[in-house]
Amino acid sequence: MELTLLTTRGAGPAVRVRVPFAPDGGAENQVVNLYPEMTFETLEGFGGAVTDAAGYVYSLMDEAQKKELLETYFSPERMNYGLIRVHMDSCDFSVDMYEADSDPSDRALERFSFERTEKYILPMLADAQRSAGRKLELMLSPWSPPAFMKTNNQRTNGGKLKPEYGEAWADYICRYIQEFRQRGYTVRRISLQNEPKAVQTWDSCVFTAQEEKAFLRDCMAPAMRRHGLEDVEVFIWDHNKERVYERMRDIIDEETAPLVAGAAFHWYSGDHFEALDLVRRRFPDKRLIISESCIEFSKFGGEDAAKSAMRLSHEIIGDLNHGMTAFYDWNLLLDETGGPNHVGNLCLSPFLYDRREKKLIPQLLARHFEHFSHYLLPGSVRIGWSRYTDGLDVTAWRRPDGALAVILLNRTEDELPVCLRLADEAAVFAVPAGAIVTGIAE
Repeated sequence: MELTLLTTRGAGPAVRVRVPFAPDGGAENQVVNLYPEMTFETLEGFGGAVTDAAGYVYSLMDEAQKKELLETYFSPERMNYGLIRVHMDSCDFSVDMYEADSDPSDRALERFSFERTEKYILPMLADAQRSAGRKLELMLSPWSPPAFMKTNNQRTNGGKLKPEYGEAWADYICRYIQEFRQRGYTVRRISLQNEPKAVQTWDSCVFTAQEEKAFLRDCMAPAMRRHGLEDVEVFIWDHNKERVYERMRDIIDEETAPLVAGAAFHWYSGDHFEALDLVRRRFPDKRLIISESCIEFSKFGGEDAAKSAMRLSHEIIGDLNHGMTAFYDWNLLLDETGGPNHVGNLCLSPFLYDRREKKLIPQLLARHFEHFSHYLLPGSVRIGWSRYTDGLDVTAWRRPDGALAVILLNRTEDELPVCLRLADEAAVFAVPAGAIVTGIAE
């Protein structure tokens, strides 16, 4: 058996080496153990968001740049993305605010217009699917109901859904699903509200757990039955991990359990990997997906590319080890400022496009993400492992092709030696300081 190692450290070129396995000599120190007989969740895959902002920046690029971007993200030879998240109506990463129907009297949605989604989102989405050569699976999420449906009569600054519009809002969401499906896209899942705890200066709406539960049970589920959309999975919460357990606990009961596929969560409030463990223990049949993560410049800065990539790689490994089965990055593409964003809430993306220089700029973040999305194939099953130091983040998987994949992230400032033990054999190598390493054992 041989171990193929790919190492990425900072902006330098990736290094690929082969390390042979040899009989285990009984090493006790510097050991990372793999236990393929211990199996856990099955991976769905990786992806990101086609936002209005991403689609707008994409429209500025020439054909060669578009091809480079999409082949990097979606070809099996590179990042192999298969999942896409799309916002329903505008979000903060939109060129401006918009909604498909602003007429309070239009209960039948006769004036519902998909034109704004068609302007920037659909062209990028269509090209992405062609580049992938297969159907991409969509997750749709709303940031706010139309202003007239809300208690504050505006898309921004939180507010709540007026109770009398519950059924109408559910039909509106169903209409979005239908519009995408009529154009040949696979809508696999939805969330009910992006960040339902947050009062934002951009598109937002507040739902308590009881309000989200009532909307799901009394409005959304009946609407999905009426429209023949019962095959669409519903994920609740769609906000930061620190309260994901409470939201699941407070929404799921005997009546609502069949309606909830799982919990979607974001990373912005810190690790909270233990919260995912609590969800898995109490609700073992529900799935956990990360529906959004990025480096917000206002919160994390963005000048240190290596630190940013390390932060998110640590996040991904921790989430994978605690039950996450699908990962959606945020914007697939932004401009050189980290926008456009109609309220200036700028952030980092794996690819930036300099509008003045007309240049596509891959970020270190993309190279880190490729360590996961290229080597952890959909259908991979997480396996057991142990490590000798918490300076190394580790995750390990058996792929559908039978190979074992192990990813190691060295979060220290020192090179860390590794004796990788697998059954009665071991491979010895080192993980450089600040490096991410993927090993494939075949």
